[in-house]
Amino acid sequence: MPITFGQVLREFRRAQNVSQRELAEKTDVDFSYISKIENDRLPPPAADTIMKICEVLEIPPEQLLVLAGKVPTEVKATIGSSEGAIQFIRDARAMKLTEDEWQKLNKQLKRLRR
Repeated sequence: MPITFGQVLREFRRAQNVSQRELAEKTDVDFSYISKIENDRLPPPAADTIMKICEVLEIPPEQLLVLAGKVPTEVKATIGSSEGAIQFIRDARAMKLTEDEWQKLNKQLKRLRR
């Protein structure tokens, strides 16, 4: 059985010793909302809420965003406003890169900016 967004959220929250109530208060959502998400009774929240949760838990948001099938608003805005970015994503997807290839590509991009 695949791991769910709610299960991963619970693990991250517990690892940071943050209660559901604390997380709810700091992200400005209802406590029962966090509980329902963690128990898979509700779908994952919006990308912006996931970003707030990750900020509170001091974790990188990528894993939770991927599990939720979400893209942060700032990424949508960046990609959506650039034809080059859209073409890059299309090409990368078509190439079906391995993890090693993604890592190499990332290093090359960083070198490009130096």
